[in-house]
Amino acid sequence: MTRDPITVAPDADFKQIERLLAQHHVGGLPVVDAEGRPLGVVSETDLVLKTEAALAAPAVIGARARRQRSKAAATTAQGLMTAPPISVEPGKRLAAAARLMRQHAVNQLLVVGEGRLLGVVSRGDLLKSFLRADEDIRDDVVQGVIHGIMWLNPVEFEVSVIEGVVDISRVIERRSHVEILIDLVRGVEGVVAVRPAVSYRLDDRNLAASAGMPPY
Repeated sequence: MTRDPITVAPDADFKQIERLLAQHHVGGLPVVDAEGRPLGVVSETDLVLKTEAALAAPAVIGARARRQRSKAAATTAQGLMTAPPISVEPGKRLAAAARLMRQHAVNQLLVVGEGRLLGVVSRGDLLKSFLRADEDIRDDVVQGVIHGIMWLNPVEFEVSVIEGVVDISRVIERRSHVEILIDLVRGVEGVVAVRPAVSYRLDDRNLAASAGMPPY
């Protein structure tokens, strides 16, 4: 994400917003209050809507028309912005963030923690993460997840990464650990998909041991 993004106050005027968008080559600006709490996002699209709204036929009725009239009358970020903003928590997975962008048809998400704006993640940021080298992804899986988080011996695992797709195999003790492991691997930056062939000896979900369980 982009930390410390350019923001505007609710009383920022049209010209100030237009100037900041052009100067910083961004498509939208978070609108925050004096405490750093995000209120909305004002974008190039919002500015265009204001211009179009000023030319809209007054006879048009309905929710869209009311929004157009509101935009036409607005002169500050408070009236121009789209609210509430679409946001994610700092620990949100990139895949989930991408899905949220697609669902809401937005080009950026505000990263919010404890009610405060921490940064902005854009479509470009998400795409960059999937350009990571396979060797780097494998290193994060082996050293970061298997050894660093799960405290398992990475030598006992077979891990390969091709074009961001992770193949991982091993027999480990508990079913719950298998599920945690695969979940963590999916969260590694740059991972496109995981093809697990990891089995377990003990189904601790049902508190019953069983040998030769099928791969998870």
